[in-house]
Parts: sequence; C-alpha cells; structure tokens
Amino acid sequence: MIHRVLIKNAQIVNEGKIVKGDVLVEGDRIAEISDSISAKSAETKIIDADDNFLLPGMIDDQVHFREPGLTHKATIETESKAAVAGGITSFIEMPNTVPQATTIDLLEQKFTRAAETSWANYSFMFGGTNDNLEEILKVDKTKVAGLKLFLGSSTGNMLVDDPVVLEEIFSKTDLLISVHCEDEATIKSNLEKFQSEFGDDIPVSYHPVIRSAEACYISSSKAIELAKKTGARLHVFHISTEKETRLFSKKEKLADKKITAEVCVHHLWFTKEDYAEKGMLIKCNPAVKTQEDKDGLWKALLEDRIDVIATDHAPHTLAEKHNIYIEAPSGGPLVQHALVALLEMYHKDVISLEKIVEKTAHNPAILFEIKDRGYIRKGYKADLVLVDLNAPWTVNDENILYKCGWSPFEGTTFKSRVTHTLVNGVLAYENLKFPNRTHGERLTFNRG
Repeated sequence: MIHRVLIKNAQIVNEGKIVKGDVLVEGDRIAEISDSISAKSAETKIIDADDNFLLPGMIDDQVHFREPGLTHKATIETESKAAVAGGITSFIEMPNTVPQATTIDLLEQKFTRAAETSWANYSFMFGGTNDNLEEILKVDKTKVAGLKLFLGSSTGNMLVDDPVVLEEIFSKTDLLISVHCEDEATIKSNLEKFQSEFGDDIPVSYHPVIRSAEACYISSSKAIELAKKTGARLHVFHISTEKETRLFSKKEKLADKKITAEVCVHHLWFTKEDYAEKGMLIKCNPAVKTQEDKDGLWKALLEDRIDVIATDHAPHTLAEKHNIYIEAPSGGPLVQHALVALLEMYHKDVISLEKIVEKTAHNPAILFEIKDRGYIRKGYKADLVLVDLNAPWTVNDENILYKCGWSPFEGTTFKSRVTHTLVNGVLAYENLKFPNRTHGERLTFNRG
C-alpha cells in the first residue's frame, strides 16, 4: 500500500510566490498541488496546516557532523535529527573528520554510515590536500557533492597552501570546488602580535582582528582570480566581510554563474559587539565581524551577489569552548535554529519568505545540481517543512537537540517555530516529537 500524506490549507512558499493550497504526497514524492485536494483513501494522513506556511526543506550546503573520529562532539545521527527539527531536510558534510575524507575509500565509509543513521538526506565533500590530486581526479562528480579546499587552516588542519598544487587542482578537476578562504600568513602575523601582548589568553574580542577582514579578502580574491584563470567552478563558503562581497556579481540565471558565494546564519545575526556576552561560543572561522560587515552581507544577499544561506554547523563540547583563546576551538552548533533565526529577520522586514526559500532551498539545488529536491513541485521528493510564524518559544537547555547540549542562541526567544518536517514523504518531526524514524537518502546530481 502506498503511503499518503495530505497537507491541507497551507500557504505554499515556492518559486517566488505564496499560494494558498493543498499538497498530496504519495510515497516519497509530491503527487499533486492544487487549490483543494480530497483524501483518496481512509489511510491518508491529513495534516491541517491551518494557514501556516509550507516551505521546501532547507538544503544546508556546509555542516560538520564530526563522524567519524570526533563523536564526543556530535554524530551524523544526533545532528541530522536536530537538523530535521529545524527544517533542514538535506545536508552536505565537510571532510575534516578523523580520519579526513581524502581518499575514495574513506569518503565511501562516511556515505555508508549516513545510510545507516542519518535522519536527513546527505552528501559529503571530498577533501583536497597538498598531495592527493590523484585521488581527487578519481572522484565521480555524479555521486559526490564536490571538493572542499581549506585555503586557511581551521578545525582539522587541512590547509592547502601550495600555489602550484592549487592551480593544478583548479585546472584538472571538473568537480565543484568549495573553499574556506582566510590568508594564513596574515592570520599568523596578527596572532603573534596579540600573543606577545596577552600570551595565550587573548580576549576573544580580538578574534575578528586576528582573523581579519583583510585575511579573508586576500584569500577570496586569490581563489576567484585562479578560478577565472582556469575556468574552474568555484563556490566560496562563509563570506564574512563587506569587502569580499564586492568580488561577486549578479547574473540573470544562477545556473550560468561559474563563481558563487555562501553566507552563514551566524554572520547574518551576530556582530563583534556580541563577544562581550557570548564569548567563545561565537568564536568561529571566519570570525564574526563588524556591524558594517553584517549590513554588507545582507545587502549582497538581497542583491543576489551572495547566492546561498547555510549554517557551517560545527559543534564542540562546552568544556572545549570554555578554554582560553588559543585552545578554544572555533565553530558552533546551528542547524536546529537557522531557519527560525531567518524567520526572525522576516519579522523584522529584512528578508521575505520567498527570498529565504530561494537562498536555502532553490539555490543550493541549482548550484549543486541536486536532482528532484529544493522545490515544491509535482514529481519532486517530498522534503517539506511547515512553519508557524506566530508561536513564540525560547531556546533553552531542555529543547536543544545537539549532542553538545548548547547553542549560541540560548536565551533567545523566536517568534516562529517549525511544526512539521517531512523527509522523502515521511513525517519525521511533528510539534516537538519525532513520530517516525526516517532514513535519509544519498543526494543524487543532474551532472553529465
């Protein structure tokens, strides 16, 4: 018997419009979208949206779920479950795990683990290093999201800093290349200056000075120059400065862009003023910077020079985060709260619901050429999220789902909440409960 779910009376946010209607799911696909649909059998599960808003599930193109090797911080199972509760139905995970995913065999082990435990749909980035070009060229672009290069060192120390190797990778691979851009020499020089003054216990407020706007711009501009020279397909992760946004342009068709950019929720939310309250909890790479940078990111996002919103979800334990500056790791958990944080900005008239959907679902699907996801369309996979825009709640340790048990948003009251999440047509999350154990699918790609 085919599993059916009928969502009635929804405000459907999709492809630049909001339309009142019903959506019928049969099996793992959207079977029908119409003004009014009747249940075809008594076994059909009916969800009355009651005029709440139905969105395509978020596709988060940058997460660190820490498995294998760092599972005291997080696992694919725990973090994908938190993601589903937050309206993220698909994710792309990074290679800086232990061991690092820098061989085909190690990469496939991660896919195998995700097939066993992930609540959400998944793909993984292959990791580039200074000496694994031969392995990079073996990666099948129809089966893997892309290649990740760390052009500045971060958690996992996968720095690729040999310019000859970089040009060879950019010239020879046909994979989408995603990059972390911070100039290592600039950061090292800045760090030495502050260590000479403070030792290892540097006040975290200096983090955006050490990992400066200039460090970001030097690295991003070099990567873009190399992409233009070689014709590589480049995606620049977590842009954090106004100056960097000037490197990117708008095109009529997103699919025609060879160079694209992502911004993360924490860079759209926090500024350097928040270090006084949040401390190491918002220490991340690249750093949260100035109000002017935040304003510039929003401007570029809304002008379509920045294409995607993601999380860079990167959990660590509280004990690790409470270390002194030089020992406290960078990154924080975000997948459960990213969508509601964006909806808060909708309430403040910063961004429309249609634009949120474009940047979190449609555009990741376009940029990564993900098959049959990212839209509410007949025949597409039924990855769907219902949100109530008028249901305030406060983030606290009782409702945080991350394995690490904390959030930089703790104490924040959000006006909106995710009420239902469907993954491949199965109701995974409903009003603070998980009625069905979903098993996400490996993302597939429309690539020749």
